[in-house]
Amino acid sequence: MESDFNTLNPLRIFKFLFQFVLVKMPDNRPSWDDYFMKIVYTVAERATCDRGKNGCVISKDKRILATGYVGAPAGLAHCDEVGHQMKTVTHEDGSTSRHCVRTCHAEENAIVHSAKVGVSVDGGTLYTKMMPCYSCAKMIINAGIRRVVADKDYHASSESKKILNEAGVEYSILKPEVECYDDQCIEKKSK
Repeated sequence: MESDFNTLNPLRIFKFLFQFVLVKMPDNRPSWDDYFMKIVYTVAERATCDRGKNGCVISKDKRILATGYVGAPAGLAHCDEVGHQMKTVTHEDGSTSRHCVRTCHAEENAIVHSAKVGVSVDGGTLYTKMMPCYSCAKMIINAGIRRVVADKDYHASSESKKILNEAGVEYSILKPEVECYDDQCIEKKSK
């Protein structure tokens, strides 16, 4: 008796292999959230401030609409070139935190770039390394983004989460840890 493979024509072999690949492929493919989050980390490599080195991808219907990374406004000097422009913020409870104000955030750059080139992000999903800050959360709401996926939490995200909830913007944090970076520590003011 001849082997089945000796009697199969090339088309039957192709169909067999094609079915095998289709059955196996879903096990090897990342989810859409994992796919876009991997792209976020690649986009973040372009960041020009080593604090937070964040990236952002905005997608809709499984297509990328815009990307953004942490960097100075177009045409201005970057932290990589001239150093950080640090400010200390004192909060209502007396604690302080340090922020580099030379740069625009990744989420901000993605939203602004999409507006500049005429791409609507209304109804989209925003992917980012860490939960957005309060200012970026307001931009996300106003841009009509309906979902935020963050890889990690942000040390000052409580107000962001509150307004995202109030505005009906769904958010999820993939890893239960806070993104940490140099010189971010919050100190309680001693009385």
